[in-house]
Amino acid sequence: MSAFRTSANGLLRLAANGTLADRIAEHLRQNVSESERRSWSRSLLVLGQDLADAGLGQVEVLVEYQLPLTSKRVDVVLAGVDPRTAEDSYVVLELKQWSQAESYEGSDRLVLVEHARGPRLHPGVQVGDYCEYLTDFLGVLADRRSPVRGAAYLHNAVDRDVNDLFARRPTEQSRIFTKQRRGQFLDYLRTHLAPAAGAPAADRFLTSSVRPSRHLLSYAAQELKERSHFTLLDEQRLAYELVLHSVERARSADRKSVVVVAGGPGSGKSVIALSVLGELARQNRSVMHATGSRSFTQTLRRYAGKGSTRIKNLFAYFNSFMTAERNGFDVLICDEAHRIRETSVNRFTPKAKREKARPQIDELIAAARVPVFLLDEHQVVKPGELGSVDVISRYAEKLGLEVEVVSLHDQFRCGGSEVYEQWVLDLLGLDDGEPAVWMGDGRFDLRLADSPEQLESFLATKQAAGETARMSAGYCWPWSEPRPDDTLVPDVQVGDWSRPWNVRSDRSVGDAPGSAFWATDPNGFGQVGCVYTAQGFEYEWSGVIIGPDLVARDGRLVTRRSESKDPAFRSRKTLSDAEADRLIRNTYKVLMTRGMRGTLLYSTDPETREWLASLVRVERGLETVYEASSSSRSFGSS
Repeated sequence: MSAFRTSANGLLRLAANGTLADRIAEHLRQNVSESERRSWSRSLLVLGQDLADAGLGQVEVLVEYQLPLTSKRVDVVLAGVDPRTAEDSYVVLELKQWSQAESYEGSDRLVLVEHARGPRLHPGVQVGDYCEYLTDFLGVLADRRSPVRGAAYLHNAVDRDVNDLFARRPTEQSRIFTKQRRGQFLDYLRTHLAPAAGAPAADRFLTSSVRPSRHLLSYAAQELKERSHFTLLDEQRLAYELVLHSVERARSADRKSVVVVAGGPGSGKSVIALSVLGELARQNRSVMHATGSRSFTQTLRRYAGKGSTRIKNLFAYFNSFMTAERNGFDVLICDEAHRIRETSVNRFTPKAKREKARPQIDELIAAARVPVFLLDEHQVVKPGELGSVDVISRYAEKLGLEVEVVSLHDQFRCGGSEVYEQWVLDLLGLDDGEPAVWMGDGRFDLRLADSPEQLESFLATKQAAGETARMSAGYCWPWSEPRPDDTLVPDVQVGDWSRPWNVRSDRSVGDAPGSAFWATDPNGFGQVGCVYTAQGFEYEWSGVIIGPDLVARDGRLVTRRSESKDPAFRSRKTLSDAEADRLIRNTYKVLMTRGMRGTLLYSTDPETREWLASLVRVERGLETVYEASSSSRSFGSS
């Protein structure tokens, strides 16, 4: 795990001579703002002096510690020895430079901070969530009665200016200290840390095994029936609390509002959705979950609604609300909201409903007192999809509704690697960046394959070892109906290699699962998934075949819409070249960010393969992780 590490004595020395911020920035190897450098210099100097005054100079200090499997960083973790048990002891600290804070509309979880826009998460809630997350994921903390403590230290504040923060009852994982309570803070540190070397405890903490994250669908049934099984962090928790707060406000003040949660792949949107759904269901609120994805909805019904028809009925489609009663639900959770379409009308819609059709976004907003939209604007992959923060916000504001927008900046997929997600955005030209060389970041494994055979063989070894692996591809091949003998046609052909697409319908064909379950059923391996089947899901290893609709020419990727076999492209005559270009790029953005541990890329175009090889330069270790017998060049390994 990543953190800048030093002793408490070393921290004070570096802070005093003015080099601490440079050392931390150098360790992080990323652009750091001047405000963040000032924050480190000021807050860590105070902490270093406090540790010295408490006689804890040998305690080990882990600064900007990156939580496992995420890109979220904790301000400080102190590692040392418990003075009572002589066991390893860990204290998580959030350092706040706030001078003034007050409750947000009476909430004990949300606060307003001076000079900051919008509500923030109560610091006790924030640090408590960090402690819970670490306990859930680090093997070194497993099965310990009091594995980790936590506190927020507002070293610039006096009690009267942050008095509302103390209304929330503290726990051992969520204490609050101000500069007025410095003496109590020193006593707190001495209670949990002995004046002894903390390096061995820090070693064990940083080299601890990491338990796999709890898979969204595996725990969804319990999530709806029992306590929450998901730990929400920072912006995730903020979004969750804002939704619950908006629900309570809508009830007590007769006030309708809209919440929009935007985030990239794996940032926790669906975890938030299920957490909100579960909590509101336990409160007996009228709540529904809806998506525009057949695969995602069917899978949620299978896993989250397992054994309960009532729970299955909580999961619907966006086009289910054409005739819904206005404000008939307390909350409508619109997951995968980037898939909102212009209208809910389709070929099965009765004529009477067609004539009264409204914009789909209007139907969804009207259906609940608090409609909640969770989306990723880079996942619009089909003509007619229009879900975005701007579109939803403008429509709600036109109706005179208050809109709360929460951005999820952190990653829980792709090994928590923000660097990899940005690399993909730059590669595809989706974020005004230029393609960059991937050198590896120690968190995500990116590899290139020389052939589809090599790609599939590597993934098969992972699948055989008990890890989840899938192949997907751009929509560049026809998609045939199953043969009369109930076998699939191997439509995806590259040279002598061929495999079928995933099943088109929800009905299994032979051993191949229905399309909704391709990503979650082990028998989905061996078929090639398309973007509509893969979207919304994750697996540990992702193999992506880049088809002839996206090729490298003159040092950058260009799209060729004529190579697309997607019927949605052909049926929409008004689709411009610019729109088609964006949809093709978004398609590969989705496919390339499904993997939790690694992605393998193969392009059908020789020039594109050479171009990618110039951009993926990861040094191999002493051991070759895998080498296909069919190729003399092994994969790069990160």
